[in-house]
Amino acid sequence: MLAQQRQAAILERVRSTGGVRVSELAGEFGVSDMTIRRDLEALHERGLLAKVHGGATTAGSSSTDEPGFHAKSVRQLSEKAAIADRAAQLVRPGAAVALSAGTTTAELARRLVDVPGLTVVTNSLPVAEILHAGGRPDQTVVLTGGVRTPSDALVGPLAVGAVRSLHLDLLFLGVHGITERAGFTTPNLMEAETDRALVAAADQLVVLADHTKWGTVGISSIVELAAAHVLVSDDRLPPPARRVLGEQVGELIMVKATGAGRATRTPTSEGAAQ
Repeated sequence: MLAQQRQAAILERVRSTGGVRVSELAGEFGVSDMTIRRDLEALHERGLLAKVHGGATTAGSSSTDEPGFHAKSVRQLSEKAAIADRAAQLVRPGAAVALSAGTTTAELARRLVDVPGLTVVTNSLPVAEILHAGGRPDQTVVLTGGVRTPSDALVGPLAVGAVRSLHLDLLFLGVHGITERAGFTTPNLMEAETDRALVAAADQLVVLADHTKWGTVGISSIVELAAAHVLVSDDRLPPPARRVLGEQVGELIMVKATGAGRATRTPTSEGAAQ
């Protein structure tokens, strides 16, 4: 297959699925990872797609763009792994926790499969499946009902109604964007409502967000920055973000993406999770 034909096929795949992985494309086309990276670079330079770590996604974005779960799963892989490692340390056996939808919360779910006596409430289909397939028999997984979104979240009145009667120890919230003015945001109006119900049901809010979420704005605000007891991000977070978040969230924890589990703490209030 000529390079031009391969690139056309890659572009069609990105447009139909929202994102691709280098390793998958290399196996499919029978070429090296380097060849696929060159193809992605050529398409990126023409503005036809956006390169991300380990693959590519569709180009361009707006406040209502909602990439699918697969598209987001190829982005910032090492950052998400490190954030999930650190967040897992906040969970104690026997706790009742909620995990919102998102690829970072899905990474966290993989680290919770061995926690004894855990009760997990989630509106995420991938999170529920991870814990159902690999979790302990003494764990309880509660999956809300609702309408499925492109990011595999269940949202809407059924999801909100399922959450409102619950009382949870911790909520781990994945977000689409973070800004000083808009707070934590999502591109889906119904998902924002469901997320707010999860926030109200939990004693403490832990936001999981890599550095790329800073400066991105979804159409709907979930909660203001000050609502977060803890924010776990990576150490590529830019200085302006560190300043704003350090002043407004309860505790800012930054992890090194190249060394999962090693974190630096920036406590900013006494309300942080223990």
